Amino acid sequence: MLKKIAVLALPEMAPFEFGVLCEVFGIDRSDMGGPSFDFHIVAAEPGPVRTKLGFDIIVNENLDEAKDADLVAVPAYYFGELDPRIIDLLQDAEARGAWILSVCSGAFALAEAGILDGRRSTTHWMYTDRLTRDYPSTTVDPDVLFVEDRRVITGAGTAAGIDACLHLVRTELGAAAANVIARRMVVPPQRDGGQAQYIQAPVPERHSDSFAGVTEWMLENLAEDLPVDVLAARALMSERTFARRFRAEMGATPAAWLNRQRLIRAQHLLERTDEGLEQIAAESGFGSAAVMRHHFLKVLHTTPNAYRRAFSCTGDAVMAAG
Repeated sequence: MLKKIAVLALPEMAPFEFGVLCEVFGIDRSDMGGPSFDFHIVAAEPGPVRTKLGFDIIVNENLDEAKDADLVAVPAYYFGELDPRIIDLLQDAEARGAWILSVCSGAFALAEAGILDGRRSTTHWMYTDRLTRDYPSTTVDPDVLFVEDRRVITGAGTAAGIDACLHLVRTELGAAAANVIARRMVVPPQRDGGQAQYIQAPVPERHSDSFAGVTEWMLENLAEDLPVDVLAARALMSERTFARRFRAEMGATPAAWLNRQRLIRAQHLLERTDEGLEQIAAESGFGSAAVMRHHFLKVLHTTPNAYRRAFSCTGDAVMAAG
């Protein structure tokens, strides 16, 4: 049973992510039928701990209070060198079967301690490449809000830490307990999708201008059926040559590149118009709302309607069926 919680206060930690852990686990919600935890904030050196925003948080307890905690939680921090006592604490927590949870860049502390070796993990999408590069023993999933792997939970950026914490409460104490916390925090108890929907799509890198004309034409005609033979003819190449050179220069097959551009067009229309899903699917080249929904789920891990609810800039977005 999840009873004792220890949150590590690390130098250069992010106040918001630290606050998320305190908000979820540090408040007694028993008056509403929710949980009340034995909550502790600990530091390798009690006293003032400097945050990344330049102010200090005073911590009164040392790491001894975390040695029997059911959960050891790590907030985001600025990739600083970890105190060896923190590494020992995390390794001991894993060895005795305690839950370990990180928020955002806190995953790097877990990785440094070897906790993520052989496990799946995630972190903020800005840092997933770095986590993959620096710690190849973990399998990083850049698209999800959180990952649980054998009592180790890593959350993605900022607010996804709430999702990770509520998932743990739901797992250990049930949906009713998680719902009480979520209601008090005025957040959804479970969110749709993953963090892929929050990533701004980069402009595809182009190593030469040889495909500039054909890709511009593709973007202007996304609503049309654009098979490889049509694209190859427009580029004055054979289908085989076109497909090989396109992949080499654009970093994706013609079909994959085209689908990504159609997703970007659909996202733009969902954000900035009140058009129905069938119309958006037609304008972006998916043909039908059902096909568009399939691609949203596959790539963005959310539905068009859920995406519109989250990102619409039009005020009262029209929710079409599908």
